[in-house]
Order: sequence, then structure tokens, then C-alpha cells
Amino acid sequence: MELDWATISAAVTGAALQVAAGFALYMIGRWLIGFAIGILGRVLTARNFDPTLQRYIASILAVVLNIVLVVAILGFFGIETTSFAALLAGVGLAVGAAWSGLLGNFAAGAFLIIFRPYKVGDYIVGGGVEGTVTEIGLFNTVITSPDNVQTIVGNSKVSGDVVKNFSTHAYRRVDRTAQLAFGVDPLDAIARLKPALAAIPNVMAEPAPDVEILDFNERGTVLAVRPYCHTDNYWQVYFDTNRLIAQTFGEAGYAAPFTVERKTTA
Repeated sequence: MELDWATISAAVTGAALQVAAGFALYMIGRWLIGFAIGILGRVLTARNFDPTLQRYIASILAVVLNIVLVVAILGFFGIETTSFAALLAGVGLAVGAAWSGLLGNFAAGAFLIIFRPYKVGDYIVGGGVEGTVTEIGLFNTVITSPDNVQTIVGNSKVSGDVVKNFSTHAYRRVDRTAQLAFGVDPLDAIARLKPALAAIPNVMAEPAPDVEILDFNERGTVLAVRPYCHTDNYWQVYFDTNRLIAQTFGEAGYAAPFTVERKTTA
């Protein structure tokens, strides 16, 4: 049986041209997807959309457009796209069942973007982690703790937990206590601490720092020392307040607190 080289050559040439055309279609499609996402990003930026929301919308659009591109290329090669769509739906169900946790994180991420209990840059406690939010992704929230450790928390864990957002309000309170020894006048200590607290850098003038008698114990009087500051300055004010208490009491010559033992009679 003789081979019809002319027919084979024509078939190979046709297949090569079709592959080349399909590759060109893919490259053009990818360029158009990038172009569309770029335009969308500029429009959302011009309308002052939140950067996290922009990334979220762009990611979803990229996934959808890439699926459309794949279906279009398969149709170009003559593959029945209806069957492919059914196969894709079946695979999607199987993946959804296997990766239900990821889909839950994805859905939770959408709710976080819509309702915005926090945003990038906020200092929060969520999902058992405390720190600054550095990224809100499709599936995870990235939080950097004060000791500079990056923690990645699933969005479903964060959204299903109690979230404390310390950046929502203009200021927060720093809670410290100061133990006085027996014999030290608490009113004198209060009069010394209040003006000194107001002089600490980044302590707010309004509301003014609180210094009040909090409790009494076996060592003497306990003062509540409570300056106010912005969340960004919390730890600086926290440590400066501790230093100020020690310095003020030392300069005043206050005795160190000690436990008074009660004598019992037989």
C-alpha cells in the first residue's frame, strides 16, 4: 500500500497551522485578559475602591475570563464544549467536596470584603491571632504580630471568631497599675503622676490621662494609671508609662511596697 505523501503533508500542514492559530488565539486572549483587568483596576482606583477589594474583583474576573478562553480554544479545535462544560461542572463539584474548607475560606473572604470588619493596616485580634493586617486574600488573612511574626489565618476562622479592631476608633486606653506602700499618700502620688503622664510623647490631651485609686490590698493602695493614645503608639506609651511610674515614685522617695503579715494569737 502506497502512502499518499501529498495527503499526509497537507494534513500535517493543516494541523500545524491550526495549532499555531490556537496558540495565537491563546496569546491574544491572555493579552486581552490582562488589558481588561488593567482597565478595571484603573477604573476602580479612580473611584477610590479599597485596594483589597480591587485585588479580590480582579482575581475573580481573571479566573472567569481564563475559563472562557479555554472553552473558546477547545471550540476552535472542534472539541465539543458542551461535554467539556459538563465535565468541568463535575470536576468542580468533586473539587468543591474535597476542598470545602477552601471554598468556605473563599466565601468568608467575600463577606470580609463586603462588610469590612477590618482592612489592611488595622491592628486586630482575630482567629486567635493579634497583630496588624497586612493582606486580605481570597482564602487567607495575613497578620503580622508585634514581634514581627507573620501568621496566615483562614478567612473562615477569622470571620467565625470574635474580631477586636483596635484601629476603628481614634484612640485606645493603656491600662497600667501602680502599687503604693502603706504610709504613702495616694493623693500625692496622683498629683505627681497626672502632669507627668500628659508630657509623655503621643499621649492624647483629650481625653486626659486618668489616675485614680483602683483598689486596696495587703501592700497598700493600688492606683489605676490610664493614658490614651493612638493604636500605632500603644506599646511606646505602655513602656514609657511604666518607666514614668518607677521614675516618679523614686524621685518622690516612696518606700517600696511590701506585704504586711498579720500576727495571729494562739
